[in-house]
Order: sequence, then C-alpha cells, then structure tokens
Amino acid sequence: MPLPFSRDQFFAVFAAYNDAVAPVQILLIALGIGAAALALWPLRWSDRAIGLVLAGLWLWMGVEYHWRFFRPVNPAAMLFGAAFVVEAVLLAWAAAGQRRLAFRAPRSLRGGLALALLVYAFAVYPAIGWALGHRYPAAPTFGVPCPTTIATLGLLLWSVERPAFAVMLIPWAWALIGSTAAFRFGMWEDLGLPVALVISLGGWFAQRSRKTT
Repeated sequence: MPLPFSRDQFFAVFAAYNDAVAPVQILLIALGIGAAALALWPLRWSDRAIGLVLAGLWLWMGVEYHWRFFRPVNPAAMLFGAAFVVEAVLLAWAAAGQRRLAFRAPRSLRGGLALALLVYAFAVYPAIGWALGHRYPAAPTFGVPCPTTIATLGLLLWSVERPAFAVMLIPWAWALIGSTAAFRFGMWEDLGLPVALVISLGGWFAQRSRKTT
C-alpha cells in the first residue's frame, strides 16, 4: 500500500521537529534514563515516577510529534496521535491508581532482555542511525515514537505484576506499524521494534503463566 508521503518528507518531519523543540530532546532522554535508573535502584516514590514519566512521553509523542509535525504529511497521524494520548491516560492511571504498577529490575532472563531493550533505545538505536547516514536534525531522537516505544516495552517488562492488556496494546500496535519504516525508508534501526514486540509478548505471557499455575 503506497504511503501519502515520500522518504524525503519523512526525514524532513524529523528535521522540523528537532529544530523546533531543541533542546527538549536532552530532557526527554534524561527522563527515560532516569526512569530506568529508578527501576534498577528503587526509591519510595519510584513506581509512580516511572509511570508518570512514561505517560508524559506518550502524551508528548501524541500531541507534539504526531499532531504538530507528522499530521501535515500523513493524515493517519491524527489517529496515531489520539491513540498515543489514550496510552498516556492509561499509563497515568496505572501510575496513580490504587493498584499502580510497581517496577523492579529482576535478575532473570526477562530482566536482562528488558535492560537490552533500554540500552538499544537510548544508545544503540541512534548509533545505528548515525552509521546509516541519518544525521541530526533529520534523524529520530528519543521522544519520537519508535525509540521511545522500544524503551517503554523494556520498562514494562520490569513491572512486578503483569500490566493490563489495555496498557500494552498500543505500544504493541506501534511496534508493528513503526517497523515498516525499516523496509520502506531504510530505517534499519527500527528493526528493534519487532524484536521488542516479540520479547514483550513473551514476557507478558510468561508472567501470566506464572500467576495462573
């Protein structure tokens, strides 16, 4: 199915976004790394902080990236943005609700795979992009959907209890949608999305299996 925008328009969206929001990208990646650090070395208020950071990132992506910058070249971004805002509300509810998500980095295969996804999102993803010739500002930075979805799936793998299906559905869906850029535009760093999807699904069902046996 043909897309309503070209490869040049796709990268121009990143350039316009990065030029407009700089230096907020530094704050966004600091929040992401900080959330991961709080799961590794938890404090009394860590769980709520991690959930609210995730909610804030998804709200930012829905409003600032999809609605403000991606919508002019892709009408579907209106729907994508709405889905991301819904995800932000779900994450905020999970963070602030009575039975809020708790985050701990387990010393297990699941914990190690989650850490690998986080390292990929924060460091390996931009490194691959650089190697492929994707130069700032016309390159995705943390805080746009694809690397941030990988980090989200990694952090949710560190939840003590299995997250609700509703919380997982939109990140899983974007992992499929976003990965198409790898094949259409040579965004090979986005192949981390289907890998993250498979790892996340495996971890989610494994948690369910342990709770029901």
